[in-house]
Order: sequence, then C-alpha cells, then structure tokens
Amino acid sequence: MCGIVGIVAKQAVNQDLYDALTLLQHRGQDAAGIATWDGKQLYRRKGNGLVRDVIRQKDIINLPGHIGIGHVRYPTAGSSSGAEAQPFYVNSPYGISLAHNGNLTNAEELRVALWKGDFRHLNTSSDSEVILNIFADDLGHLHHLNLQPQHVFQAIESLHQRCRGAYAVIAMINNYGIVGFRDPFGIRPLVIGKRETSLGTEYMLASESVALDVLGFELFDDVQPGEAVYITQDGTLHRAQCAKNPAYHPCIFEHVYLARPDSIIDKILVYKMRLKLGEYLANKIKKEWSHLNIDVVMPVPDTSRVAAHSLARELGLKYREGLVKNHYVGRTFIMPGQTMRKKSVRQKLNAIPLEFRDKNVLLVDDSIVRGTTSKEIIQLARAAGAKQVYFVSAAPPVIYPNVYGIDMPTAQELVAHGRSVEEVRQAIGADELLYQNLEDLVAAAQEGNHAISRFEDSVFTGDYVTGDIDDAYLDKLAKHRNDFLKAKKNESCIATMVDLDE
Repeated sequence: MCGIVGIVAKQAVNQDLYDALTLLQHRGQDAAGIATWDGKQLYRRKGNGLVRDVIRQKDIINLPGHIGIGHVRYPTAGSSSGAEAQPFYVNSPYGISLAHNGNLTNAEELRVALWKGDFRHLNTSSDSEVILNIFADDLGHLHHLNLQPQHVFQAIESLHQRCRGAYAVIAMINNYGIVGFRDPFGIRPLVIGKRETSLGTEYMLASESVALDVLGFELFDDVQPGEAVYITQDGTLHRAQCAKNPAYHPCIFEHVYLARPDSIIDKILVYKMRLKLGEYLANKIKKEWSHLNIDVVMPVPDTSRVAAHSLARELGLKYREGLVKNHYVGRTFIMPGQTMRKKSVRQKLNAIPLEFRDKNVLLVDDSIVRGTTSKEIIQLARAAGAKQVYFVSAAPPVIYPNVYGIDMPTAQELVAHGRSVEEVRQAIGADELLYQNLEDLVAAAQEGNHAISRFEDSVFTGDYVTGDIDDAYLDKLAKHRNDFLKAKKNESCIATMVDLDE
C-alpha cells in the first residue's frame, strides 16, 4: 500500500507534488520522496518519515521543473531503510525515475535474470527497483535516441510479459515525459486528471482522485488494466493497451479500508460504496440480532464512519462518536510486533465515558485483521462503562494473507484464520460478533462499476487472481517476513542507544 503521483505541467510542479503527497499520506507514513526534471537536470529529495518531515520548504525550492513524480510508502517486508525510499533512479537509458505501488510475485526470479542475463546490479531488496530495471532494460534494447510513444509502449508490453503480481507505476523519463501503467489485472489503482490553464492543458496521474480534486484537476479516467499512459514533456497525452489478455480485477480491500472516502477509483465512489456496506450490515443485523437491545452505534474511526452512520440510520438507532482518534499514530495492523501494535492502539484511541456508561454499544469497524486492535477497543469500551459490547465488521473475515502490496503476509497472524466466528468473538472479547457477507461486499462495490465482473478478494477467499500463488510461495513469504521483523527489532534496540541526528 503506497501512494504515487506524477504531473506534467506548464509551470513548476514542486508545490503541487508536495500537496498531492500530503493528500495521499494515508497510503503510507514510512517514507516519502519527489523527483523533478527542469529540462536539463534531475532533482530529488527522499527519505524516511512523513511528507512534511522529509520535504521541507527549503527542499521544495530546490525541486524545480515542470514535470515530476512523487511517492509515499508504508513499511512492507523487505523495505525498512532510507535507501529504499522512492522514487528510485537509474541513469541508463535516458535517466529514469520510478514510483511503484504494489508487489511483484516473481521478484526473486527477476532479480536473478537481471543479474545473470542483463548484468544489472540491484542496490536494495525492494521489488520497485526490480520493476525499474526491467523497464529500463526493455527500453534500452530498443536503441532509440528519438524516443517515441510506440517505443515506450513496446517496452511496457515486454515488461508485462516478464512481471507478475500487482503494480501501478509512474515513471519519469528525462527529456521525454512521464508514463503510468497498471498490471494486466488492474489490482492497484491509478487515475488520470487534467487541468486547463492559460498556458495549456496539464495532466496528473495519482493513486486516488482526491489528490486531483484539491489541486484543481478534473478526474479524466482510470488507467485501465494493462494500459499505459504516456504524457510527453510538452503535454501531449498518448494511451495504449500493452497487455495481451487484460482482465479487470481491482483490489476490493482498497474500497473497504485503504482509500479515502472522498476518492473515486475505478469509477467507484468510495463514500457511496461504504454507505451501502452499512445498509447491508443493518439488514443482516435485523435478521440475526433482532433479540438484542442496542442503545447506540459507534464507529471505530476513521474508515468505518460512513458505514456506521448508514447502519444506524437503517436501524433507527442513535449514532455517536464515542472514540476519539489521535491522527498522529500510524495504522496499527501494519506495525511490526504485537507489543507495539497494542501500545499504539491505546495511544491512537481514547474513549468518552459519557457515551459508553451503562449502554449496550454496537461498535462498527471496517475490518478485523490480526484482532489486536479490536480486542483493545472492546476492553477500552468496557473500561469506559459499557454494559454490552457488540462488534460488527464491514468486511468479511480476513482469512488469507495478501501478496499484492498490503503487509499481512502470514495466515497465522490473522485472527479469523482457522477459527469460527464464535472463536473469533471469544478471542477479541466481544459479547456478539457479526461479519459482512462477501456477496454483499462485492455487490456494494459493483454498484459503482458494473464492468468489473470480479474483484481481487484473496484475503477473504484465498483465490489469487494472478494464478501463481501456492503454499510454497506463502511459506517462503512468511519466513521472509519473520526475518524482516527480527531485523526491525534489532534496529529498534540500536536506535534506543544511539542519538540519531539529521
């Protein structure tokens, strides 16, 4: 889960790129970076931390140019150092900078091929560097000094044949322009916007439409699965389908949890979709929990607010904000280590006793992943005086690991894996527990775009759309993540003994 952005404008793009990354900050708080081109020179600033901490006013001034790309990243297995902050850069051919959201499922074999067959050295463990070098290698084999759109599309066609997994990519080619493309399944989102100015038409690519809206860009379209969009530095837009057999299977977890409610991705208004989730949950509660006496409905902020509000309306119940969120603590299910996640839950949420005391409370969350947050919140509600705590999830049980760029790789860490709903209820300490039906989740999303016949829903079903995931792959991924967590633990121990100065 990362956020990417690219702009080709008629004026300086540094401030717009910075503003866009702050709007996509919810997609990653671990690292940030910007690269720009002024027609003569490449400028870059990147590092670990929030956008505002990595890129300051003096840095913005030192990022001139009318084209540029940016990236925000959250920590995934194998990406913890500042060296892995994006955009990545390779100087041959042309000079290419690249920002990537997703995960390659055949990254390891591509690393071997790049070294043995293409003699390319990779400096990090990030699969984003892999995809950059694949693109650079395919582009370099064309041997064209006067790079044309068809050459760019030809290189991406070759890339699709080599790369497997999920990838939404924005790359900047020095002296030529910016290209954006999605994998043949369209798993990760990428939207196109345009802005008319007195100097001419400007274009923007981003992970979510919210970044376009605030900067005055009109949502033009989605980059289609397997498609590439190439915008030359003079502002001309070119599009081409570069995959042989594209299929429209975007990640449904984007709509449940990752995206902002004011975004439109794959023509689906996230806000409206979450309203429908609340309505479906309300109908299920009427059928299965008619015997319960519910006093008040409360969301677990922030992503469940919309669903909780429509659920309360459908049931004719009071809606209250009994939990207050500290927005300066990151998302807990992606934090390394159970102890840190539990501590962060308490730092992140605080209860208003007035709304809990002597009440039967229905808590609504977007999903239940490890169960750590849910358990702590239920304990928080009881400590605030709740008589009964009922818990509902706007998503079905998360049973299987995600391999396409969301860091929940081991099944053993998922509270619903191998457990019945009753066993999960006991594990998190709720008086009652209810999950969304998968068919209702899909129906809510498809209402926004009937062209999508199937979503990437492997965390609920274990059916991976790329068709290349088996138990051996998942076992290897789990071991890799355990090694990563050990390394992170060692880093934390060292950090407590060393004063790290900028």
